[in-house]
Amino acid sequence: MTCELPTTWRLRTRSLDLPRPGGPLRRPLVMGIVNVTPDSFSDGGRHGDSDAAVAHGLALVAQGADILDIGGESTRPFSEPVEAAEEWRRVGAVVGRLAREAGVPISIDTSKAAVAARALDAGVEIVNDVTGLEGDPDMLRVVSDAGAGVCAMHMQGTPQTMQIDPHYGDVVGEIRDYLGRRRDALLAAGIPLDRICLDPGIGFGKTHEHNLELMRHARRLLDLGVPILVGHSRKGFLTKVLRSTTAREPTEAERDAATAGAACGLAAAGIQIVRVHAVATVRATLDVFAACAG
Repeated sequence: MTCELPTTWRLRTRSLDLPRPGGPLRRPLVMGIVNVTPDSFSDGGRHGDSDAAVAHGLALVAQGADILDIGGESTRPFSEPVEAAEEWRRVGAVVGRLAREAGVPISIDTSKAAVAARALDAGVEIVNDVTGLEGDPDMLRVVSDAGAGVCAMHMQGTPQTMQIDPHYGDVVGEIRDYLGRRRDALLAAGIPLDRICLDPGIGFGKTHEHNLELMRHARRLLDLGVPILVGHSRKGFLTKVLRSTTAREPTEAERDAATAGAACGLAAAGIQIVRVHAVATVRATLDVFAACAG
């Protein structure tokens, strides 16, 4: 099944316009990350308090975020899962307040149907599931019943196993095929095509070279007919590239600059959404890139 480029992503109560050739939006949408966790790989613990997390989310919107993605469970390599009750304890107040105050669509980053259901009731528009909606048998029903937007990601293995020995024959082709199968499974579950987004899962069961290969050939994912989201922010493959040129450990500011540079490459490839930590840096870079590159 090969489809034309989508022009909108329909969510639970609203729609988002997507960049397309000749369209009014010439840059990818920017999804800002709000981690309400003690142990996320990049910013774990910085926004663990609900007031701090809400303030951070509002700051990201002021910096130009088009979407906020809120997560209460780390999925870094070798992380341990948390119970649904604990995950909701972390994110519940944050989700509710940002859904009321942020003015942009809110996404819940969860693989648990119980957490997704409560977040949707609190005003969330999108369910972003790193297991491709395969981790919880109730997730497809929850998303379909709510009429929510959904993002299904590829991951080889689980967070506990994904970086032990990731292997592919054709990393881009195999991930494209998987995402196509998940798209079709979501359609069969009653989720319309215009509510579906797909994510190749940079850093989730991939080596550094696998990640670079996916970034170089991201355009091959566009004929799946749904928005493509890429979450490359501050990932290890960027650090490895920077180390190879400077022979030292990069600073966080340098990793954010690398994230912005990679976002421009994704924009040139036609990718519609990027998920990032440093919204101000990435948004400004993309705006200038779009103005200069046309």
